[in-house]
Amino acid sequence: MKKVITGIVLVLFMGIWSSPASAASDLPASHGFYDEITYLMEQEILGGYPDGTVRPNVIVSRAEAAIMIGRMEELDGTQRDSRFSDVTKGQKASGYIAEAQAAGYINGYPNGTFRPYAPITRGDMAIILSRVFPTPFSITADFTDVSPNMQAYEAISDILAANITIGYANHTFQPYTHVTRGQFAAFLARGLEPEFKNDARMAHSYMKDKTKSYTYNTGTHGLETHTFRYEDGPANEPIGYIWAREVPSIKETYLYGEVETRKQLILAHPIMDVFDPPILAYPIKVGTTYSLDNVHDVTHTITAVGVTVETPYRTFTNGVEVTVEFGYKEYFVEGFGKVKTVNKNGTIFELINVE
Repeated sequence: MKKVITGIVLVLFMGIWSSPASAASDLPASHGFYDEITYLMEQEILGGYPDGTVRPNVIVSRAEAAIMIGRMEELDGTQRDSRFSDVTKGQKASGYIAEAQAAGYINGYPNGTFRPYAPITRGDMAIILSRVFPTPFSITADFTDVSPNMQAYEAISDILAANITIGYANHTFQPYTHVTRGQFAAFLARGLEPEFKNDARMAHSYMKDKTKSYTYNTGTHGLETHTFRYEDGPANEPIGYIWAREVPSIKETYLYGEVETRKQLILAHPIMDVFDPPILAYPIKVGTTYSLDNVHDVTHTITAVGVTVETPYRTFTNGVEVTVEFGYKEYFVEGFGKVKTVNKNGTIFELINVE
């Protein structure tokens, strides 16, 4: 069995050096990762095979992962000796492996090997992606099969915060499962483009569409616009993709991220490295009560679902009503997040445009 697996990976490894193709005979438009694979092939990050296939369901080797990361980061792939005893100048991936190791993207094993032909796991992939893509903030991953004593725990938490993964529908991440070419393409595409980050959302997600811009009337500060874009921090260090809340009336821009876990929807602020308390608790169920935090202990209760919510942008018929202490009511809609807030004096926040 071991020889058979090695042979498959060797064929896969050879395939990545073929010229990228605009289409592949084994990649129907109905494939779950068609758009991501096509995008990476167009970017010349993922290569096809001489026979015109891309083999989206074949597992990825550690060498192939290094090659794709190297191409994406425009590293020098010139063959050379590496610090790993099992990666020599004669191997086609040696240059990318050496460069990726020098850049801090990949590591080997304590015995000095890299194991280039070994299949890569989802946990190892998370570690690499957390090093390659800026992570705007950290969050505690609550996958049922991921624990703090795992080597990949922080990395998995990072790519969850970066909207690169959401895990499986049963709330697992499956860190020891091998990764296919299609899956690896999906993760890379989500790190590169907001369009693909939209796929890292749970079913019936309340996160906003990252390809659109949202304008709200906030009452006190007038209009403000929220746009998802790539940002750098005060010291020009990369923050990564994040929501930018622009408030023209006070000439200020605030950055925040949206993250979903199986229990809640959270907003986080990368510059201050703080999290807002959960703005919505999951699963959505009338009677569910949650608090802002342990300090303020402001109680929120889901009091209605399927409600009609009128906003200047449009009328929604699938709203969730949350009643907050002190007489506030907030309204959330799938795919839009919070669309309206009212108090005893009337509307104080509402969505007015999406484009």
